[in-house]
Amino acid sequence: MAFSDRLLDAWYRGHPALVLLRPLEALFRLVVRRKREAFLAGAGPIYRSPVPVMVVGNITVGGTGKTPMILWLIEHCRGLGLRVGVVSRGYGAHPPSLPWRVRAEQGADVAGDEPLLIVQRTGVPLVIDPDRGRAVAALLAEGPLDLVLSDDGLQHYRLARDIELVLIDAARGLGNGRCLPAGPLREPAQRLESVDAVLYNGADAGPGGAYGFRLRPTALVNLLSGERVGLEHFPPGQALHAVAGIGNPQRFFTTLEALNWRPIPHAFADHASFGAAELQFSPALPLVMTEKDAVKCRAFAADDWWYLAVDAVPTEGFVAWLDARLARLASERS
Repeated sequence: MAFSDRLLDAWYRGHPALVLLRPLEALFRLVVRRKREAFLAGAGPIYRSPVPVMVVGNITVGGTGKTPMILWLIEHCRGLGLRVGVVSRGYGAHPPSLPWRVRAEQGADVAGDEPLLIVQRTGVPLVIDPDRGRAVAALLAEGPLDLVLSDDGLQHYRLARDIELVLIDAARGLGNGRCLPAGPLREPAQRLESVDAVLYNGADAGPGGAYGFRLRPTALVNLLSGERVGLEHFPPGQALHAVAGIGNPQRFFTTLEALNWRPIPHAFADHASFGAAELQFSPALPLVMTEKDAVKCRAFAADDWWYLAVDAVPTEGFVAWLDARLARLASERS
């Protein structure tokens, strides 16, 4: 188990040695508090978009289902008649310049795996830049939009925002409740009291009136041919290799088990880069991976490599809340 995996395990399961990191945690909390206080006071360079900005992020380290939720938000908001754009830090991307407009034909090494997935799935205009304010300005310079979604960036206080959504993994929660490096929190848990909505991945609701959503597997897609088949393509009991380079690989493996398959798990670091050699497993079996991993593997995929397509399905209560919030924003800005 890699050091990062051991640390994640300690944060979410508990380990007495973490007490040694509390002095560093206190320093981290101080820095975080000062950054937020400066933002609330309007100090420093803060970009304020002429159109509403919705930040979709988290306060924990580790996967929370953010990309599927971004995909759902794009399609839902388009269904309301809104022109939507997306900005992202572009973690792991190496574009020739910044800000960078992501195109579907680009490689994951240039665009980043999550931004490329979002563009290939939806065709949405998307710009990557660690400076998300600069990314929003570049996005708006290319054409009119009604709403900008910020993929992550809850703690990026140089970008003003109109709506803050926070996603939490229902199974892991907030771990030991402590901030980095003594725990998995990017900000103290009290930060949840100031956001607009909290959604728990894997639940119908959360504490304190929080909403819920679930990830629903919908199909298997072949990496080489693009063929899309039903989940019955593999019979119950099918043994297969399962690859996940995401923030919470176990959630993917558990999903495959719930489909009555027998996955042999191969967990990689989040945003890991793959080559053909890393994915040669024995015995010879079909290989199933996440869609985020698939965008990095098509160039060297074998015939029996598939990705599992999943869709976020939020509760009706959240959908009603979101529609009302967007309508109010439109009214305030008209």
